[in-house]
Order: sequence, then structure tokens, then C-alpha cells
Amino acid sequence: MTNSPQLATDTLGRPLRDLRISVTDRCNFRCTYCMPAEIFGEKYAFLPRPEVLTFEEIERLVGLMVPMGVRKVRITGGEPLLRHGLHELIRGIDAIPGIEDIALTTNGTLLERTAGQLRREGLARMTISLDSLDPEVFRVMNGGKLSVERVLQGIEVAEQVGFGPLKINCVVQKGVNDHTIVDLARHFHGTGHVVRFIEYMDVGTKNGWALDEVLAADEIAALIHAALPIEPVAANYRGEVAKRWRYADGGGEIGIITSVTQPFCGDCSRARLTTDGQLVTCLFASGGTDLREPLRSGASDEEIVEILEAIWRTRRDRYSERRSEQTPDSRRARERIEMYQIGG
Repeated sequence: MTNSPQLATDTLGRPLRDLRISVTDRCNFRCTYCMPAEIFGEKYAFLPRPEVLTFEEIERLVGLMVPMGVRKVRITGGEPLLRHGLHELIRGIDAIPGIEDIALTTNGTLLERTAGQLRREGLARMTISLDSLDPEVFRVMNGGKLSVERVLQGIEVAEQVGFGPLKINCVVQKGVNDHTIVDLARHFHGTGHVVRFIEYMDVGTKNGWALDEVLAADEIAALIHAALPIEPVAANYRGEVAKRWRYADGGGEIGIITSVTQPFCGDCSRARLTTDGQLVTCLFASGGTDLREPLRSGASDEEIVEILEAIWRTRRDRYSERRSEQTPDSRRARERIEMYQIGG
């Protein structure tokens, strides 16, 4: 390249630091808040292979975004471990100068055969989704797919190959699994792993989200505190997604992600790449910018960088901050990219 891009900031002065890449729109779960089974049944048409970005295309984009500021990459889905040869992508991204951290979000059920290889190829951190330890509640939330034991086995394998501390993500839905969150906290208390409780968010438009199903962060903290006293801790860095709490007895910490009741748009440094090559600048976006077409039509690095810089420098997203200003009807009417397409 003849001209190197400069570190990018958007219209609100937010830098670009994190890139989340959805490598597949397929999943072996049917979680009610992401891919409800009544919509995503056996006949649902996922993206055909030619429409999915190749590893080489992904690596090229990552390399072009590093000079703009990207330092961290998170691999998501769908369930990313369903993407054949994922370790090859990890290896390729790890070899890009300037990338400091590669993480993965997974439901954990395929880790037994993949964790060791991912670790060897450069994956640094792992987040595993686990919404409840109660077998029945777990099956209700994931559409009746697989079992709690399978996820716990995946966590054990991840530990054995050197991942740790792990982050354990739990989406909290009032009236569904809120009565089991203390048990989840107690299970991982003292293990070094960090359970992150996530307010049920209105990502996408197919999950039937309603504000009265959100258990607010303050309520989550109060439930945990009543059983295992906790106290707030300062953030590790600007833009950290979860608010941190530590156990008063020294048994580690938890996180609470407060996108609904305490938005953190002002520090958001994340861009998202969808499975089919759309660059999206907000988790709650209604659309993105197509990068697959220029990648496949012979665009030069300079031309793609111009597109990338224009996207970020004109970014003004702050949906979570605006959500409270909207009526329920206007929230429902607004189309948004689905979670399985954009990752968490």
C-alpha cells in the first residue's frame, strides 16, 4: 500500500479497537433469544457457502483495519466451532502484525475436539455461553438441544488445554432463568472464571423481546449479593463491556452487562463483520456496508481502506442510549440484524 490509514475515530470521538467476526450463521442450539426454533427450523435456509466470507477475505480485512486501530479480534457466530478449519483462521489472524488478542465466543459443546488445536494456533481467550445449570431451564432456553453436562465438559477441556480464566456468559430473562443465576454464580465462585450476567437485549427482531422480561443490572447484583456478598470494582480499561463486581470473601468476580438499563455507547470501540461480509457499527444496527463485493471484484487495498475509513469516521450509532426515548411500538417496528448473523 502506498498510503497508510490513520487511527480512526467516529463522529463522537470513539476509536476503533475491537473487531467481532461472525464466521457462520449456523448453530447447533436454538436459543429463544437468538434463533427461536419455531422460526429457525430444519427447513430454514442458511447462507450457501459461496456467500460466506472466506478465511483469506477475513484475514485481508483484519490486516487493513489494524492501521486504523484494531487490536482485538473476537470470533463469533452462530456457533463458530461449526465452521470447518477454524483453527486455520486463528493462525492467520495471529500472524497479522498489530493484533494483540484473539478471543472466541462459543456454546462450548464442540470444545472437546477443537480446544487444544485452537490454543496452539494462537487463540488467547474464550467465552462460553451457559444460561443455567438447571437441566430443564437450560433446555427451554436453548431449544431442547444438547445438555448442561456437554457445556460443562467443554469448560473442563478448555481449562485442561490452558484457557483461563474463562468468561461464562449468561443471558438473564425474567421469569425464565432468573431464579437460577445464584446457583450459577455459586458454581463458579472460587474457580477463577468470571460469570457475566447479561441483561436480555433486543438484538434482532425475531426473539419477541419485551422490556418487562429484562431483569435490570441492579436487581441481578442484589440477588447475587444476598447469597454471595459482592462489591463494585473499577473497569480494567475504557470501553469494557461488563461492569465488574468482586466477591467480598475473595472468591473472584462477576460481570454484569447493562446495555438496556445503563447503556455504554459512549465508550463503544467495536465494529462487527457479518458472515456474508457486511461491516456493521452497532450491535443493534438495521444494516451494514457490503465489503464482500469490493473484495471479490478486484478492489485494491487502498480502495477498501477508503470504504472502511468512511464507515467509521461517519459512525454515529448510540442505539442503547436512545432506546429509552423510544416507545415500545417504535422499538418493535425498527428492523435489526439478527444476533446469529452479527455475533454478540
